[in-house]
Amino acid sequence: MTNADVLVRVENIKKYFPISKGAFGRVTGYVRAVDGVTFDIRKGESFGLVGESGCGKTTTGRAILRLVELTAGRVFFDGQDLAQLDDVEMRKLRRRMQIVFQDPYSSLNPRMNVGAALVEPLTAHGIGTPAERLEKAKALLAQVGLRPFHLNRYPHEFSGGQRQRIVIARALSVDPEFIVCDEPVSALDVSIQSQILNLLKELQAKFGLTYLFVAHNLAVVRYISDRVGVMYLGKMVELADEREIYNHPVHPYTKALLAAVPGGDSGFERDKHILAGDVPSPANPPPGCSFHTRCPVARPDCKEVVPEWREIGPRHYVACHLAG
Repeated sequence: MTNADVLVRVENIKKYFPISKGAFGRVTGYVRAVDGVTFDIRKGESFGLVGESGCGKTTTGRAILRLVELTAGRVFFDGQDLAQLDDVEMRKLRRRMQIVFQDPYSSLNPRMNVGAALVEPLTAHGIGTPAERLEKAKALLAQVGLRPFHLNRYPHEFSGGQRQRIVIARALSVDPEFIVCDEPVSALDVSIQSQILNLLKELQAKFGLTYLFVAHNLAVVRYISDRVGVMYLGKMVELADEREIYNHPVHPYTKALLAAVPGGDSGFERDKHILAGDVPSPANPPPGCSFHTRCPVARPDCKEVVPEWREIGPRHYVACHLAG
């Protein structure tokens, strides 16, 4: 893979949130939401990012878009170091990178009708005349399976699936190349989830979009992703092509996630991989391998030595002392 093939490059990014106590807000510690994550996203691919709630996957997506500022590390978009861009340059670049949030209702202004919601980003970026913006809003609705008369309706008049279609249309309004999909179907009925996933795949094929698809449902991620990265407690623990990671998982945490998929055929005995205990606090992660407190096959050195991130097969990376 050459640099020309890469749209997004994430290099050892960290995001720590301070913990303050007392009347004077004294910082007593940090929540390590993202703790040294590295990966690339190729142009035109869907990169799935999975893990339990609190593993840092959503913060990773927002950090890539600079919706939260990094504590350390660098993010490159089409070769540009985002940390080096000023506000004016970053504003221009935001036309090329958008986000679809998890809850479509809370991400739409209830006092703004659909037409205004779709025209707003066009106005903010100075795209077209008022008449051209209105025509584009109608075209956007058609692309996501809605009708022109929906422009005059408000978010509360739509179902959850329709609202998510509107949010997707809004993300497409400025003709982006890269979209962070932050659990875009987790708040929807199961029957509607497949419709939205099919819509995202159709739009990707039509416009050549690149996705970072954040989710905790591995069945959903498998359907839409080309490659999958697995996160645990702020760290990446395994990364491989979709088929490889589902057919030949290596990290015990990846196996546990696959075993937990209802009705899934993970290819190994489910009872041996069900996790015990709770996820440790990201404010006080365990020493050594952060997964050792829940790992069914942990060795003594797992409690002391941080596993190395290494390639164990073609484009298959893992951080585990037992791998290989």
